[in-house]
Formats: sequence, C-alpha cells, structure tokens
Amino acid sequence: MCGRFSVKSSMNRVVSDLFNLSFDAATNLDLCPSQTVATIVQQEKLQQINASWGIKPAWSKKLIINAQSETATIKPTFRQAMQHQRCLVPCNGWYEWRTESGKKIKYFFEHFDQKPLYMAGILFLHENTELVTLTTKPNDICAEYHKRMPVFIDESNIDYWFNAKSAHLAPLFEAVKSEMLIVK
Repeated sequence: MCGRFSVKSSMNRVVSDLFNLSFDAATNLDLCPSQTVATIVQQEKLQQINASWGIKPAWSKKLIINAQSETATIKPTFRQAMQHQRCLVPCNGWYEWRTESGKKIKYFFEHFDQKPLYMAGILFLHENTELVTLTTKPNDICAEYHKRMPVFIDESNIDYWFNAKSAHLAPLFEAVKSEMLIVK
C-alpha cells in the first residue's frame, strides 16, 4: 500500500495558507521510499520538517514505510512516535498497482477537486529524521486496487490530530469517503 505518492510545488501556497507557515516542497510526481519528504509537525508551533521516507530497525530486513493505524498506538516500534511525533504529509495523490491480464497497471488516486491531501505520519527523530506513513482499511473505490490505503486527516481535524492523546485518535483512522477521490 502506498509505496509511491506525488507532491506538486503548486500546492505550496495552499498548504502555507492553511497552516500559516512557509511550506516549501519540491515537485516529485513519483516520490519513492528513502527519498526526502516535506512534512508538517507541531512542536512549539506548526513548522515544516523534511524527513526520509522509511525506517530500518535493527530487527528488520527491509525498509518500513507504512504502519497500520489500528495498531500503531500499541506496537513498540511506533508507540512513542504516535504519542509525541505525529506529522502530516501534504501530497496531491498516491499510486496503487493492480494486476490486469498478467500486467501490473499503475493507478493514481487524487482528491476529486485536485486539492492537497494530508497523509498521516509519524516521525523518528535521529541524526536523519525518518518518516512512516499510516494506513487503514480501504474505502470502496480503493478496495478494488489494494487491501490498504493511506490515512488522510481532514482539514477540520488537524488540531485534534496534533493535540489529542494517541489513544483517542481511532476516529481519524477511518478511510476517506470514496466520493472524495478519483482514480486515473
């Protein structure tokens, strides 16, 4: 799920205005794991922090880029970051692949009105800050392509996302409504 997503610098002004900060993300229409991602965090105030997408704990053989939202608040790998280092990843969409007639076909999901989407994530603050994005069970449209989809935080829930106790975040982990998305 969500091994690639898209960021357009044309959304920087919209994001800057919403969060009252100077957001600056470079265009990357095929952002891959291990690449740099512009995130928004709330420390003393809302600010941008760039992070590398994925963590590689000592016990893991591969890069971990996603965490299931349903268990991230209790799993030892993610629990502390869920409590103290939540972030949002502004993007304009993400990709999923589906096998059709023996070929993998790439599909792009975006807001029906081409507005920015705010993907939920958690940061791991080390020498190099790292990011893991959160996933949830898919809505009807996404279920046709994959068994998981990104968690997106609605603009009306941004303050709650940053300030609620992690144990109270479950209502935000529901999939966005299918009507909100289009697939290309």
